[in-house]
Amino acid sequence: MSAYVFDVGVDDFDARVIQASHRRPVLVDFWADWCAPCIVLAPVLERVVEGYAGSVHLAKLEVDEGENMRLAGQYQVRGFPTVILFIEGRERARFSSARPANWIEDWLEQEAGAELA
Repeated sequence: MSAYVFDVGVDDFDARVIQASHRRPVLVDFWADWCAPCIVLAPVLERVVEGYAGSVHLAKLEVDEGENMRLAGQYQVRGFPTVILFIEGRERARFSSARPANWIEDWLEQEAGAELA
């Protein structure tokens, strides 16, 4: 992991995602270790976020760990992986399933273009 990619859980979600999204966009990857598409998507997301060099961060939330499934329920996550983009403390957009890097980059530019500058 890097300075831009980190694990998050119930205890630090508000500080590291909601509050942090007032400073920069934060992607949250809701994933599970038994989920094959999650394993495929993870390195792609990390490469995309690294390419933005701090303009966007990636919080990885393993839904099967501790109380994290409550957060998945709170955000009505129905399948894994689901990636939610938070800006200014609120959900801006989301996508589900594994996607290629160029698709994710285009999606990010469309949903958070001005905030990525």
